[in-house]
Amino acid sequence: MLIYKIAPAALWREAEAAGVFTGAPVDLQDGYIHFSTAEQTVETAAKHFRGQVDLLLIAIEADQLGPALKWEVSRGGQLFPHLYGTLPVSAAASVSSIPIKPDGFHDFTGLIS
Repeated sequence: MLIYKIAPAALWREAEAAGVFTGAPVDLQDGYIHFSTAEQTVETAAKHFRGQVDLLLIAIEADQLGPALKWEVSRGGQLFPHLYGTLPVSAAASVSSIPIKPDGFHDFTGLIS
């Protein structure tokens, strides 16, 4: 099962150079890296990233993350994947730019499977 991280391109490029993604500011504040399932990604983008440009969608095979990945209740009582640890950039199955539409919402056509 693929899970998804939305991240500013500059932050992910820094992680690529370091070989590991330690998290965005909100991840560092909360103590884990936030992910979304395919079904949750569009809502996550609308709620937390509307209007932001230069974002990337990083797809990760959840099984690769082992016991550090926890499924926890969050928005609307849904279970969200949270990674308690760092993310090796080599774990990325794909990294894609997320186009933004004129209304500020993001276009995930063809990006989520």
